Amino acid sequence: MRVDFVDEVYFAAPQSPLQQFSSASNLQVDESERGAMRLEFAPLNIPLQRRLQTAAVLQWLFSFLALAQCCLAGFLLLLLSDWWIVAVLYAGWLWLDWETPTSGGRRLEWMRRCAVWKLFKDYFPIQLIKTVDLDPKKNYIFGFHPHGVLVAGAFSNFCTEATGFSAQFPGLRPHLLMLPFWFRVPFFREYIMTGGLVSSSKSSLAHLIRRPEGGNVAVIAVGGAPEALDARPGALTLQVKNRKGFIKMALKHGAHLVPVFSFGENELFDQIENPSGSTLRRFQNQLQRIMGVAMPMFHARGVFQYSFGLMPYRKPIHTVVGSPIPVESKPSPTNEDVDSLHELYLQSLNELFDKHKTEYGLDSDRHLNFT
Repeated sequence: MRVDFVDEVYFAAPQSPLQQFSSASNLQVDESERGAMRLEFAPLNIPLQRRLQTAAVLQWLFSFLALAQCCLAGFLLLLLSDWWIVAVLYAGWLWLDWETPTSGGRRLEWMRRCAVWKLFKDYFPIQLIKTVDLDPKKNYIFGFHPHGVLVAGAFSNFCTEATGFSAQFPGLRPHLLMLPFWFRVPFFREYIMTGGLVSSSKSSLAHLIRRPEGGNVAVIAVGGAPEALDARPGALTLQVKNRKGFIKMALKHGAHLVPVFSFGENELFDQIENPSGSTLRRFQNQLQRIMGVAMPMFHARGVFQYSFGLMPYRKPIHTVVGSPIPVESKPSPTNEDVDSLHELYLQSLNELFDKHKTEYGLDSDRHLNFT
């Protein structure tokens, strides 16, 4: 095994699972050393600010991957301990509060503005780009693309104020929709609601976009869990052709549609190859059908070394919010109405991507692929 210490700024991320270890571009590899395992550790003189950014992303990663399980285990342990009365009282509160995730949630502004999210945003960094002003007297559905592995861009832009959503879109309140499954986990549900996360059920979406005075934004990762299984660097395939539920809801309640494309979202992680029809992909698809959650086998860098791990790469994300598509309310939209608006939405999404792709590092001949 060979061990190198390189500066973080010059680390080149691995490009595929077969390239498990890569070296910085300014390091020369002797011919006799080709094929040797390379471990590239972070130097000791990394600035404190960058270490704090890494810590902020590490706690976010823990929240996504393990906090729900820890909360459930903690609740069960509490129930079996001498403090069982606390668990029983919380269970009573849970029963009384069961509908909150489908009724707008319970956001806390101080949590959304917590300093840790600024560090989180600066790690990549993440930027929110507004193309037009939005009327705060209207309700909106933001179609977020692509899903990515862990929707880092959607979280930073719409569940925190790190990128200045409220300053750019005054009078609007964003709510990122998440699978209902997660709002059934004790304690964990309270944490995720503080940032504005709500259930992705139809009743939850309807509650947001039928608000008479307007001002609500429902953010939907349209590709959902299945799209996460194809999230890898360079991927531009979006699972959106048969995703028309949000279109129908927009028509029923007169919510304006806004396409959002997050450039760089798929560059944060590599995935183990899982082509359609492979054993791994069949297992992932079956798990997704049963539980509703995807299990992408992703990897990137580590905390103290850059060769492997679950920490995302430091790749910039530019989330561009497009122009709204005005939608008139139709309580009983026909299939033709849904198809027509869906086609218009895909056209607007394509135009948004093509207009900004070269500005954010993509070649002019790259195009979106809808499946």
